[in-house]
Amino acid sequence: MIDFFNVKTVEEARTALLSALVNAGSGSFSGALPKMSVDLLSASGRVLSIDVVSPEDVPPYPRSTVDGYAVAARDTHGSTESLPAMLSIVEDIPMGAMPSRRLSSGQASRIPTGGMLPEGADACVMVEHTDLMDGTTVLVQKPAAAGENVVQQGEDVRCGQTVLRAGRVLTPFDLGALAALGFTSVPVVERPTVAVISTGDEIVAPGERVLPGQVRDINTYSLASALESTGARPLVLGIAKDTYISLRDLVEKGLSCADAVVVSGGSSVGARDVAVKVFEDLGPPGVVVHGVAVKPGKPVILGVCRGKPVFGLPGHPVSALVALDLFVRYAMNALTAATAGGQDVLLQLSAAQETWVTARLGRNLSSAPGREDHVRVRLVSKDGTLIAEPVLGKSGLISTMVRSDGEVVVPQESEGLIEGSVVRVRLPRF
Repeated sequence: MIDFFNVKTVEEARTALLSALVNAGSGSFSGALPKMSVDLLSASGRVLSIDVVSPEDVPPYPRSTVDGYAVAARDTHGSTESLPAMLSIVEDIPMGAMPSRRLSSGQASRIPTGGMLPEGADACVMVEHTDLMDGTTVLVQKPAAAGENVVQQGEDVRCGQTVLRAGRVLTPFDLGALAALGFTSVPVVERPTVAVISTGDEIVAPGERVLPGQVRDINTYSLASALESTGARPLVLGIAKDTYISLRDLVEKGLSCADAVVVSGGSSVGARDVAVKVFEDLGPPGVVVHGVAVKPGKPVILGVCRGKPVFGLPGHPVSALVALDLFVRYAMNALTAATAGGQDVLLQLSAAQETWVTARLGRNLSSAPGREDHVRVRLVSKDGTLIAEPVLGKSGLISTMVRSDGEVVVPQESEGLIEGSVVRVRLPRF
């Protein structure tokens, strides 16, 4: 059994968990997720499972970027307001249609923004730089260079070009690009399913009357919602009593129908805490890490059972959410990356999920060297300066999460941060 007091750093704990998953898969990553195809309208936020290669040029023909006249640039050279170039108008090019006339020297065609250039034209003149002499003659008052006001064929995307790489979290811009290429669906990594179990004889459902000594189940709802933000699908299995059989039954159920299992409560050292025993018996390897140098969240359990990651999170709501953010999110990203392309994809996913702002610290923060402190803060503006005011409170108080806008991470080697110092605030990822 892992020694609880032999705590690891956050990075050491993550590395140990991933190594155990690889070993459980006999050298390959255990639990890699399947791939599937989804409609473009359902693909936002999903993870691309393969590289997307363009089947065609975009745009497929030269297009005007202005309302005006398609011309041969050489016919406009030297033109001025006092000595304009005089060109014959041979056609009005309709939007969405091919030109019917090839331009010869001294000719022009009216063209709308986005219209297809006719053969013989290599530039467009804005209507503002022209004047109509009559219905068939236009005076060009400013010279145009070859390629001016034109998007060339394939200038946006070339046929055969890799447009999107596997592992990318698809954005509205990406979906627009796929639509431009003619895709109606896109291959993505299946969302991992995570079983959620709360533990404790004192835990009752939110709709039940609370008797002395009881508390309502917070973690099932906050953790399930947080899992949604990681791209996972939560599968709520209910509340386990503080007995080995009760918890084991639910964990085994989770392992049979989900890609990972999260248990909240039962991770500390105590006579009635049974999560460690359950994980050990459902291994190997069972428990990989028990105790991480982080506050809140120190007593977290990381393990592998039947080739799947399992997590024992602290029962206190704030600690449980911090531990989920640090370890469950990371492991779900790793499962996705194993399907979509490996370590580089894991780094891309982790980076894509983080948003930081810079602020000045509103008060001194002390910290014990040797652990990573995650301190909730509220962001306020004072005299045009963004201030991060610590929201302090015990890890059992969910209100500290409600009242905060983000968190400041005090590094493991630091003894604290000074009031007024510039800090990076990580905005909520769920």
